[in-house]
Amino acid sequence: MIRLRSLVAAAALVTVAAAHDARAATATNTFNVRITITAACNITTTAPTDVNFGSQPSTATNVDNQGALNVNCTPSAPYTIALDNGQNGTDANSRKMSNGTSLVPYQLYRAATRTAADVWGSTTGTGGNVFAGTGTGANQAIPVYGRVPSTNFAAGSYADVITATITY
Repeated sequence: MIRLRSLVAAAALVTVAAAHDARAATATNTFNVRITITAACNITTTAPTDVNFGSQPSTATNVDNQGALNVNCTPSAPYTIALDNGQNGTDANSRKMSNGTSLVPYQLYRAATRTAADVWGSTTGTGGNVFAGTGTGANQAIPVYGRVPSTNFAAGSYADVITATITY
């Protein structure tokens, strides 16, 4: 009798379990996961390296040196960098370092070849003279090539300040 009760109880559990499985159902749905990433560029994260021509005799010509701007832009983001005329120039081709009223002409270039086509200025579009690049997501050192065509000026220390502007 005990054995019969155990069999009946076991059968009842199987029936309940089977009934429960027969009634179980599932449903699915989907949802989106989104983010919008905007381009960003930073030209001030790491200080630029100055273009320092050092000490030169007054007889030197075509004194070259270079500095660098450090930029960090979103990967694949296009950007341009413009350089202004400095404190004493009226355009990119007339930059001058000053010592009081004395002025020494110099030029900044986008390429080491330092040709007239390489002059670095602030003109965009066709015939523009800005530097164009693409972000990598890491710091990029962008060389700034400089030249003083002649040092045949009064002895003294000369300086200018250039403002670089990044557009992205």
